Amino acid sequence: MTAISEAASDQYDQPATRRPEWVDGLWLIAPTLAIVVGMMLVPLLAIIIVSFWTQTGFDLEATWTLENYALLFQPEGKLYRILIVKSLWVSLVATTAVVVLAYPMAYFMAFRIQRGKLIWIILLTVPFWTSYLLRVFAWKVILGFNGVINSGLKAVGIIGPDGLFEKPLEFLLYNPASVTITLAHAWAAYAVLPIYVSLEKIDRSYLEAATDLGDSKWKRFWRVTFPLSLPGTIAAILLVFIPTVGDYITPTLVGGPSGIMIGNSIANQFIKSNNAPLGAALSCVMMLAITVAVCLFLMAIGKKRLKGADI
Repeated sequence: MTAISEAASDQYDQPATRRPEWVDGLWLIAPTLAIVVGMMLVPLLAIIIVSFWTQTGFDLEATWTLENYALLFQPEGKLYRILIVKSLWVSLVATTAVVVLAYPMAYFMAFRIQRGKLIWIILLTVPFWTSYLLRVFAWKVILGFNGVINSGLKAVGIIGPDGLFEKPLEFLLYNPASVTITLAHAWAAYAVLPIYVSLEKIDRSYLEAATDLGDSKWKRFWRVTFPLSLPGTIAAILLVFIPTVGDYITPTLVGGPSGIMIGNSIANQFIKSNNAPLGAALSCVMMLAITVAVCLFLMAIGKKRLKGADI
């Protein structure tokens, strides 16, 4: 009897087996993970697979080939290579303009506004209450031949027989510059919010300590504020740069023949040329180019931060 009671006591003394914590975490993210796999990874794998197929007339054949990728490195693919580099450059300029414009706004909201910050955040989302197409069309109206800018210059006499320009300014629209301006406006809010969150989390005692040590406002900003807000700034750069590289709506509406980007060429391969494999190959190469550019950017930022830490 004593042996039985001791065995029972030992059984109760042993800790109950528990599921690993990562299992509970996996159940929490399971719905989101399922959506990501179903809505992103599966289409991405489909694009990669189709890029190795062949197109014969209207028939898509599951015949594996590398001709779609080889074309991009042949003389016939020079146009695609130019469009890829051009798209990266336009997106880089637009992203730079967005961050330069968004940072002061985020700084103002984080450090100068004491009350009603939620109202300012809501005001930032006002452009998203309208369609993206309407915002692009608005810039087409502003930059057009008879748009707001040209009409205003005519009204003040700058454009006219006796003015500085005889004809309306045609270079405002249908070129890479108009695409860059429109992209910078359309994606500005995406940059303000992450930068604002990063600035809002900065401990104000760090700024007071820098001031007590004799730093001026500008020196304090570059030594304390900007480095601490770098995560939000990097997030803003990535949020703007990655989507704008493949944008094809803006170049179509305000870019004209000289403002087209690689997204327009990819769309034409799928819709007009009926060459899905080549369009898929262009998409894969574009994704690879974006990945390389982002990795190089992150590596450069990491090296600079490590160098600053060593100093």
